[in-house]
Amino acid sequence: MSKHLGFVGVGQMGGPMAGRLLDAGYTLTVFDARAAALQPLVARGAQAAQSAGEVGSLADTVLVSLPTPAIVREVILGANGVASGIKVRTIVDLSTTGARVEQEIAQALSAKGISLVDSPVSGGVAGATKGTLAVMTACPQEQLEQLRPVLDVFGKVFYLGAKPGFGQTMKLCNNLLSAAAMAITSEAMVMGVKAGLDPRVMLDVINAGTGRNSASQDKFPRAVVPRLFNFGFTNGLMYKDVKLCLEEGSALGVPMWVAEAVRQSWYLACQELGADGDFTGIVQYIEKWAGVEVKAPA
Repeated sequence: MSKHLGFVGVGQMGGPMAGRLLDAGYTLTVFDARAAALQPLVARGAQAAQSAGEVGSLADTVLVSLPTPAIVREVILGANGVASGIKVRTIVDLSTTGARVEQEIAQALSAKGISLVDSPVSGGVAGATKGTLAVMTACPQEQLEQLRPVLDVFGKVFYLGAKPGFGQTMKLCNNLLSAAAMAITSEAMVMGVKAGLDPRVMLDVINAGTGRNSASQDKFPRAVVPRLFNFGFTNGLMYKDVKLCLEEGSALGVPMWVAEAVRQSWYLACQELGADGDFTGIVQYIEKWAGVEVKAPA
């Protein structure tokens, strides 16, 4: 396939992924609603487009990394969206939209002779920067093999099947578990600290035992105990993903009672700390109510 790619949405996740493509020798045409997001890539040789539609007129394969289903739908299918371009034939959606929206977009694109590759990613900004993301891809097998050199740049590729939406379902299941781990670990850690335990020792014990999870192994040591709260993913996006997961579960007729409690926790995080706050900060509203902080003793 062509070494010239389009990339729309070069923010916290898209920016590092686009940068890795430049490192791998690809030529990029990029667009983002925020001009400042384009500058680091342009400085490295990427061509800045004036719209998503222009990207679709200059590259036959366009990758998109966008924050919400509504934005994904508009940027791909809108009046000046990627699909309005005269050259694009494949759109790789790295965003989290949910299976039903992905299927709707895939159907609309098919009518235009454009294929949609459902390929959300997980691993955060650190994974996007290092190239260690989990890439969850759904498309025809032969198309995956054509795209594999591109997707391999981002991390480990997992093939979910040919049907659009399979990647989205996998991503939402993954993010529900991540959201639940962060919320419940926050409650457990605040409880232990309130009782007088050292949070560093707590994490050592948890991570040597059956309670270990992604929050205890990574997020708390890196972002919570040092009081940095800089993991690079927002409360609002986590709430969106959990809410999407519940909607998908409801559509499938799956009871998700624990997931509903997780959704409520992230709703409170958005209300108490702001939707733009880092999602590792969810511990702070629990700390506030308990009157302690999860930090290393002086």
